[in-house]
Amino acid sequence: MSRSGEYIRNMTGEAEYRSFRPAPLPPEPALEMDDEMLRLLVDANRRLAQLDTAAQLIPNTELFVSMYVRKEALMSSQMEGTQCTLEDVLDPELDTNTNMDVSDVINYVKAAQFALDRLNSLPICNRLLRETHEILMEDVRGQEENPGEFRRSQNWIGPAGSTLKDARYIPPNVEDMEDAMSELEKYINGSEAYDPLIQAALIHYQFETIHPFLDGNGRIGRLLILLYLMERKLLSKPVIYVSYFLKQNQIEYYDRIREVRRSGNYEQWVRFFLEAVSSAAEDALESAQKLSCLHENNVTRLPKPTRSKDNIRAVFDYLERHPIIDIKRTAAALGISYNTTATAVKKLQELGILKETTNAARNRVFAYEEYLQILRQGT
Repeated sequence: MSRSGEYIRNMTGEAEYRSFRPAPLPPEPALEMDDEMLRLLVDANRRLAQLDTAAQLIPNTELFVSMYVRKEALMSSQMEGTQCTLEDVLDPELDTNTNMDVSDVINYVKAAQFALDRLNSLPICNRLLRETHEILMEDVRGQEENPGEFRRSQNWIGPAGSTLKDARYIPPNVEDMEDAMSELEKYINGSEAYDPLIQAALIHYQFETIHPFLDGNGRIGRLLILLYLMERKLLSKPVIYVSYFLKQNQIEYYDRIREVRRSGNYEQWVRFFLEAVSSAAEDALESAQKLSCLHENNVTRLPKPTRSKDNIRAVFDYLERHPIIDIKRTAAALGISYNTTATAVKKLQELGILKETTNAARNRVFAYEEYLQILRQGT
């Protein structure tokens, strides 16, 4: 048995295959903390602390949070092959949109918001992961894959159409998976053997290796990183999207996880993970600062209200929550007339804050283009 686990024979004869049984955490022997790992750890913690401070100081934190969650959802879903852009997810006609790729991302947003709220009443546990999975898989492709339940059959990872015979990786069989998830739950809530960021790296690796669901493991596993950082109080707001770095380095990400299973070398994975957190925190901090500057600049450009009700400011505030709008839905959401909304939109266009992006087949649509440009980076 290697440091990370062993392969187990299942079935006999023609049907025989070997699944991986992971060793429980923490690794034995203990992690070797060399100078490079310590440097990366200090750097990642410092950047996270800077981001957390910035996130608490920016105005309208909730607006930024909702955008970050959407961006993480988009990145994480794109890693699973979802063909979808930020514009698709922010489309004002979403309620009439039947694009399954968009539904994947919207479900991830709902699942993330649910899990973050649920942390107020539950620790990170298998129940929370199953409930979150149920929301992730609701009414989308893969919904036949037992939403909200750990698998009751063997799964495997490989190219489309592959079988157990030619799979790249076969996760633990059902019995080993149940044992491993039970051990992982205990580890998440009981161990403080290492710095929380190193713990997060080990937990993410272990979850991906166990692969407890028939579908959606990657997205739940990446969400688990955020949940753990929040639970351990490294972040007070969910304003980091680690999937940005992981998507940019997707082949290396999967290779490094595979290398732990192959050789038991957890150290190379932990170093890569700390780099991912540093990079994601730096990127999020930069975005937060840019969005904050944009907000301040544009607020000072808005005309002073001539009456007690400032409709232009109301539409502008709505824009920061919904950077792509149409007049009809905006009017309904704000409870003001169509004509009043249209006048405010026209003024925001004249100020260069809004741009019309309509294609002729539908209602006129307007985008807060500078805002979208900041969010779009990397998508």
